Amino acid sequence: MLDNDISKVVQADRAHVWHHLFQHRALDSKDPRVIVEGNGLKVWDQNGREFLDAVSGGVWTVNVGYGRENIADAVRDQLVRMNYFAGAAGSIPGAIFAEKLIEKMPGMSRVYYTNSGSEANEKAFKMVRQIAHKRYGGKKHKILFRERDYHGTTIGTLSAGGQPERVAQYGPLAPGFVEVPHCLEYRAQWDDADYGRRAADAIEEVILREGPETVGALCLEPITAGGGVITPPEGYWPRVQEICRKYDVLLHIDEVVCGVGRTGTWFGYQHYGIEPDFVTMAKGVASGYAAIACCVTTEAVFDLFRSDAEDPMDHFRDISTFGGCTAGPAAAIVNMEIIEQENLLENCTQMGARMMAHLEAMKIRHPIVGDVRGKGLFLGAELVSDRATKAPLDEKLVARVVAECDARGVILGMTNRSLPGLNNTICLSPALTVTAEEIDQIAEVLDQALAVVGGLAAETAA
Repeated sequence: MLDNDISKVVQADRAHVWHHLFQHRALDSKDPRVIVEGNGLKVWDQNGREFLDAVSGGVWTVNVGYGRENIADAVRDQLVRMNYFAGAAGSIPGAIFAEKLIEKMPGMSRVYYTNSGSEANEKAFKMVRQIAHKRYGGKKHKILFRERDYHGTTIGTLSAGGQPERVAQYGPLAPGFVEVPHCLEYRAQWDDADYGRRAADAIEEVILREGPETVGALCLEPITAGGGVITPPEGYWPRVQEICRKYDVLLHIDEVVCGVGRTGTWFGYQHYGIEPDFVTMAKGVASGYAAIACCVTTEAVFDLFRSDAEDPMDHFRDISTFGGCTAGPAAAIVNMEIIEQENLLENCTQMGARMMAHLEAMKIRHPIVGDVRGKGLFLGAELVSDRATKAPLDEKLVARVVAECDARGVILGMTNRSLPGLNNTICLSPALTVTAEEIDQIAEVLDQALAVVGGLAAETAA
C-alpha cells in the first residue's frame, strides 16, 4: 500500500500536493500534516498523534464519524455492480436515495444530483436564470444573497458570496447578484427591539430598490456558517418567507453545511417553518464517504421545465459529470440509515445543548468570549478584546486558541480569510455521534486555550 513508508508519502505530498486554503511557505520549515486514519471522532496523523476532531473533517462534513465499514461496503458493492452512467439515465441508488430524501423534506419533490455544494448552488442559479428567460423575458434574473453568507468557490457562487476576503482577487465577478444585510443581532445595524423583522425588512428594501420585476431569487443559509455561525433572530424567517411570496421571489435555502442532521433536524430550515423552492446540500449527505451534492426543488419549479413543445431549448439543459457516479447515493442511503437507527438527531440536540452549556459557562469565566450561539452541533463562540465595545479579538490571537487546542489534541475551527477584521469566531461541529465524555473533553481543552489566550490579550491591552 501507498502508506507502507509514510516518509515517502510526506515527501510526495510536500513535492506535489497543492493544499486548500494554505500558504505553502509554512512548509519550508515543517512537514505537512497527513491524516492517515480515523475512527469515530478520533483521527491520527503521520506521526501517530491522536486528535479528537471537533469539526467533522475540518469543514462540517463527517456527520456520522470515521470508520463506518457499512458505508464503505455499500460503496464498494455498488461500484462493482455499476459505477457510473451519465445523469440522463437513472441508477438504482440514485432513485432510492432521492425517494428517501424527499420523505424527509415535505413540500419538496425533485432531486438533481451534482458533485459539490458549489455546483449544487450553481444549478439553482441556472434554473432561476432560465426561468427568467422562459417566463419574464430574461428580466427577473437577479439573485439576492446575504452579507456574511457563503455559497461556494466557483466564480458564479463567489458572485453570491457575502465574505469579502473569499471574493478578493477573483473579480470581475458575474453580474446580477445583489447583497442584502446580515442578520447577526450581536452586531446589529439597527437599534430596533424587533431586530429579526427589521433585518428581514432590509431585504424588502433591496428588492424595491432593484425593482421586484428584476429579482428572481433569494439565496440564504438557514444558519450562516463560515461567516460566524449566525443563528437567525426571532421573527426573521417568517418575514423573509412573506416577502418572497409578496414579490414572487424564489426562495433558495443553502443547506450545504446545516443539512442532514447538523442542527438536530434533518435540515436547518425545518426549525423555522419555511417553505423553500430550492434546497441545496452536500457535505453531510454522505459524511464524506463519497462525493455527492443535491439541488432539490418543488414540483412547481420542476414543472416550469416540462413542455410538450418541440423546443430543444425548453428543458433544463445542464449536466454534472460526476452527478452520474453511483457511489454518492449508495453512501448517502447508508448514511441516512445510520442517523435514523442510532437516533443521531436526538443525540445532536442533547449533545449540542451540553456543549452550549459549557460555552455559556466559558462566557462567564473568560472576558474574551463576547457571544456564543448556534443550534444542535453547529456552534460558535465570538471572541472580543473588549466586551463593552465588542471590538473583535485580533485574528492572530483567535488562531492561537485553535493552535492551543491542537497542541492538546483537539481540532477545532475558526472563521478565517472571510471577513476583514471579523475573523474572530471559534467554530465547533463534532460528528453527530459525539458522546457526553467527548463533549466534556472538547470543552475542557477549549477552556484551557481560552485561559491562555485571555492572558495574552490582557498583557497586550496593558
